[in-house]
Amino acid sequence: MPQTNLESPQDLLRFQLRTALTMEDDSLAALKELAGAARSADIKKLFRHHQDETKEQIENLRRVFTLLELPESTAPSPSTKGISKQAQSLLNRSAASLHDQVALSCALGNEHYEISAYQSLITAVTPVHAEAAALLHANLDQETHTSEELLTRLQEMAG
Repeated sequence: MPQTNLESPQDLLRFQLRTALTMEDDSLAALKELAGAARSADIKKLFRHHQDETKEQIENLRRVFTLLELPESTAPSPSTKGISKQAQSLLNRSAASLHDQVALSCALGNEHYEISAYQSLITAVTPVHAEAAALLHANLDQETHTSEELLTRLQEMAG
């Protein structure tokens, strides 16, 4: 039975870790959709590359569960579900000529959410386990790099 009340820092860490796993699973699905919506081969390639990174991030999260001796599980991530719904809504309203820009913009919003999630997790796990913190830092570094890439591409499109 899932825990509904968080009563300790450990409960919060466990819940945030479970939510992060869902977040990355949701992101993987969203990246596939965004790659499909993108028109340019270059943007499609960027999303496929981040799909590969996301798979690595999922593996890192699974290792963190093991290192912290927690059972691997997920918890709902309404934020990532909402970001995906927003992306789909914007794509449905946008002219095909805007799909690359819309896809990049939506992906950027998702990256910012992931960055904040990893920052919180790192803060919670650092006093507990250095190796787990290093894995989370690796994920954060990838998310930060992707965010910078997406922003650069958006700025190039803006002229």
